[in-house]
Amino acid sequence: MIEESGNRYDSFREKLDQQYDWPSLYTFKFIVPQGSEMQVKELFPGTEVTEKKSRKGNYISLTARLMAESSDAIIEVYLKAHHIKGLIAL
Repeated sequence: MIEESGNRYDSFREKLDQQYDWPSLYTFKFIVPQGSEMQVKELFPGTEVTEKKSRKGNYISLTARLMAESSDAIIEVYLKAHHIKGLIAL
């Protein structure tokens, strides 16, 4: 259970619980500066992460599909990703 996030993620958790029946397949999409893609891939051990470079090659778009047990599992990934410099979550 996620305690550190407090009420900050309550609305997101409610939306996830309304839209998904757990366990469920969830798609994560992130954009990071070139060179930070390994930090995102480390969030998804054993999961295929697809990459697409931006036109100029300065940024990488990453997509991962993860079988999650609960909305808390999704929020935990976002909490870990939050510490990656320059990351944009879509």
